[in-house]
Amino acid sequence: MQIIAYPNRSEWPALLARPTQSMANIEKAVAPILEQVQKEGDAALRALALKFDKIDLTEIAMSLATVAAAEASLTEELKAAIRQAYANIRKFHETQYQPVQKVETMSGVTCWRRSVGIEKVGLYIPGGSAPLFSTVLMLGVPAQLAGCKEIVLCTPSDHPAILYAAQLVGVTKIFRIGGAQAIAAMAYGTESVPKVYKIFGPGNQYVTAAKMLLAKEGVAIDMPAGPSEVAVYADGSAVPSFVAADLLSQAEHGADSQVLLVSTDKKFLASVNLTLSTQLEALPRKELARKAIENSKAILVEDEAEAIDLLNEYAAEHLILSVSNAEEICEKIINAGSIFLGNYTPESCGDYASGTNHTLPTNGHARAYSGVSLDSFVKKITVQHISPEGLKALGPTVEAMAEAESLHAHKRAVSLRLSSLK
Repeated sequence: MQIIAYPNRSEWPALLARPTQSMANIEKAVAPILEQVQKEGDAALRALALKFDKIDLTEIAMSLATVAAAEASLTEELKAAIRQAYANIRKFHETQYQPVQKVETMSGVTCWRRSVGIEKVGLYIPGGSAPLFSTVLMLGVPAQLAGCKEIVLCTPSDHPAILYAAQLVGVTKIFRIGGAQAIAAMAYGTESVPKVYKIFGPGNQYVTAAKMLLAKEGVAIDMPAGPSEVAVYADGSAVPSFVAADLLSQAEHGADSQVLLVSTDKKFLASVNLTLSTQLEALPRKELARKAIENSKAILVEDEAEAIDLLNEYAAEHLILSVSNAEEICEKIINAGSIFLGNYTPESCGDYASGTNHTLPTNGHARAYSGVSLDSFVKKITVQHISPEGLKALGPTVEAMAEAESLHAHKRAVSLRLSSLK
């Protein structure tokens, strides 16, 4: 990794920029795909599968037999691991239920809010060399807990672990399509794929562009999410080999992933670089990881306060605090998707099975977005009930405000009722 010592704050934006392509160019390539799927439906999905993936997509929907056979082809060890992860994720997300709480704002005026599961949701799981069955759990568990009636899964992968996880979380329909065309199919609906009300899931920059373009048309999405990233803040109490392993676990996602290391200790940065090279050579995906590392940086800062400012400026998807006072520092972090404390909390645990969700905002969006949670799959509907006595107390306030805004019909809706109560 390139070590950058004591950069001026004016240099931070350039240093912290993500290695992404021009979104305008990507959107230009994606827009015709969305239009083709909207106009041609299943025929477009078949044509695009042949064009991009060289696949003759005769059957768009995954057969029940294929899904049922998935369990039999997995080892007991992997099935047990998936079930344990499912249990932990479910346990953590169950705590996010919010019971209805009725509030009497004034005598006779009662307001409350209730959560209702989004009726139809779409989950996207990318293909590629890494079968992300863990993401099926991360998206499917909160959808299941929210009570979503239809959970549609689109993935170009037929990896049995993906199908097994889909069964656990109650996915109702699975389609073997990927890329921007899968996002379009769930947004517009085709002869085979039902239209959903909200789309979730990670993907490459083309998938992200598809989601963002569709969001402009009013399609709900989980969040803007692009290539994965991690920032590590470490001091002399950290273990260089642990930190190097964390950086590489992120880098192996792909060449466009970004890792950032921040420290006040120059010797520590050099130690990490040394073990990084050794560990990199042992990775099966070392070429992908190498490209990501080449785009990444180790930044030496003056002190803890500057490190915190830099990390909040970066707004990492994953932030690892390998420092002696990790919990104290954690309270000062205001921009991050998910935080991992101490030497024995690798990001990998959050990615798979600790219980927190790994679908998180990237590319600095952690400044304004949260990661996926139970709330992501529900709507909050407010309810109010006003008794006659309550209207007598509240009515004059509404009448005065409506008249001041020159909305006389609003005032009349109250005045007529008040007159009837005299």
